Amino acid sequence: MMHGLFCDTMRMVIALGGNAIKKATERGTAEEQIKNVRETCECLWKLFRDHDIVITHGNGPQVGSILIQQESGEPYVPGMPLDICVAESQGLIGYLIQQSLRNVLITHGIQKEVVTVISQVAVDEKDPAFRNPTKPVGPFYTKERAEELKNKGISVMEDAGRGYRRVVPSPDPNQVLEADIIRLLLNQGIIVIGGGGGGIPVKDRRTLCGIEAVVDKDLASEILAESISADYLIILTDVEQVALNYGKENQKNLDILTVKEAETYLKEGHFAPGSMKPKVTAAVRFLRAGGKKVIITSPQKVSEALKGRGGTEITF
Repeated sequence: MMHGLFCDTMRMVIALGGNAIKKATERGTAEEQIKNVRETCECLWKLFRDHDIVITHGNGPQVGSILIQQESGEPYVPGMPLDICVAESQGLIGYLIQQSLRNVLITHGIQKEVVTVISQVAVDEKDPAFRNPTKPVGPFYTKERAEELKNKGISVMEDAGRGYRRVVPSPDPNQVLEADIIRLLLNQGIIVIGGGGGGIPVKDRRTLCGIEAVVDKDLASEILAESISADYLIILTDVEQVALNYGKENQKNLDILTVKEAETYLKEGHFAPGSMKPKVTAAVRFLRAGGKKVIITSPQKVSEALKGRGGTEITF
């Protein structure tokens, strides 16, 4: 029996949103990101003390910066493909979380090991996403540079009038290939950081091969949660609750959401793609696969949400 929010130790996947690492108004310096990660860890330390936890995280700003650095350095060093850039971002963010969480736990008298697992995610080459790349990545280009890239066979689209950006497919994740290793580490009482940035997308044939794509981190977190038989999936973002009519005068925050209600709202288009839609989709998939509960909230409200006093709880 454990002290804390529950009577027994639970197995959880906690998916950190981008704001837990880099806020929209920040440049993304090392100092800013370390401060943000440490503040997030301070919000969560009691959960890490009492439960078996895998941390997943987004990587959009970080992988975007890596791609900008590559573009700038192209005359001097060879550029790397997107799968390697995702791997770089996993190491970068994993290091920040690993160090910050260890330091926070020590200040609270907790001795637990923390490790980052560079994680690959198998995707299907026949996924419809590969026929219609839509996910913007990396720097903004001029029209002239965009034409050069198109002539090289690279997909480029105008992004909200701000310039041109490369776009890549965002296929559904099928399997986190390191899930068994992560399970073994959890069984040893080790906190694991895995599935970063949705995982490194790979073709899963006889031999693995990286592929130019990005995977939604919430959907990848759900697949990982299934694979390790997690009890809870906790999705942390920059809002306290899921809402209907978000940002409008008739916005309605949701305390509790059933799977059937969530499916209805998804079909009716209430949630924005690339924002709340994949989070609610991940929640539905997790619960349909046998998970016990999903919480969607901010890092600051997670403890209250787990006591039923905040956030959005999604169950059957």
